[in-house]
Amino acid sequence: MRFSSLILLAAAAGSAVAAPLKSHAKRASPFQWFGTNESGAEFGETVLPGVWGTQYIFPDTSKIQTLIDKGMNIFRVQFKMERLAQSSMTGSLDAAYLKNLTTVVNYITNAGAYAVLDPHNYGRYNGAIMTSTSDFQTFWQNVASKFASNNHVIFDTILREEDNEYHDMDQTLVLNLNQAAINGIRAAGATSQYIFVEGNSWTGAWTWASINDNMKALTDPQNKIVYQMHQYLDSDGSGTSATCVSSTIGAERVSSATAWLKANGKKGILGEFAGGVNDQCKTAVTGMLKALAADSEVWLGAMWWAAGPWWGDYIFSMEPESGTAYTGMLATLEPYL
Repeated sequence: MRFSSLILLAAAAGSAVAAPLKSHAKRASPFQWFGTNESGAEFGETVLPGVWGTQYIFPDTSKIQTLIDKGMNIFRVQFKMERLAQSSMTGSLDAAYLKNLTTVVNYITNAGAYAVLDPHNYGRYNGAIMTSTSDFQTFWQNVASKFASNNHVIFDTILREEDNEYHDMDQTLVLNLNQAAINGIRAAGATSQYIFVEGNSWTGAWTWASINDNMKALTDPQNKIVYQMHQYLDSDGSGTSATCVSSTIGAERVSSATAWLKANGKKGILGEFAGGVNDQCKTAVTGMLKALAADSEVWLGAMWWAAGPWWGDYIFSMEPESGTAYTGMLATLEPYL
């Protein structure tokens, strides 16, 4: 999601503990996965590497547990590439940042849910567009090696500060960087996990077929690629307004992506979506999710944007127990949990 700045509304995080293993009565859902993004560790991009609790925060595992208890089973955990690999893209991983990230990931997966590792970096490292596929492959090999034995981890290939989607990049470069990431992940011995790949132009579902058609050429020896798209329902699709264009805009904006997935024999997931807490957006979100559910053979699920401890009164906050969307939108999402 596109933001020029983030206001830090808290400055302390409790230490995470191991997740209790729980058995939950499983409700019927048309999707394999449904959950939310967990934002915070990518905050404070103007200060690198920054200080935990001052510039950035890790998700609160007790709040994640609340969402698991509600029925969510996938959490996309944002982090900063420059904080994990501080010296260079190919450098060793920072032990403290990796420990905090791993603690959150292990909590999620020990509870039986899926954790998506999301370097939120726009296809850039330290502000410069990445052009070295070999460096990117090495980064992903280094990261994947730390999680290769955890089959509830999912790797999300793309990166950049507040937004993780490639934008305004050469389309062939986008394809090649994605393929390099896949190659690095598999070379690390991470062979059981899914890989979420993203495209150019904010990886939008509404523009996917016209801009990212070459992404169908990606290959994976494990055949576990899932095409991750994002879709917001405001006028420019940026997710910066609580106003949805119309009550039908959700279903309309995913229709061409659905056709692309079907035509090319691919699987997809909506990695980010949101709408304001108002009747028109609730109807539009419901229409979009119904459209995805009607084609659940190609759409594996969706993740709300976003939860996280520092969102405060952000219009789409899914953070329990007082987030705007948690109190105002969760009931709309319940049929899919």
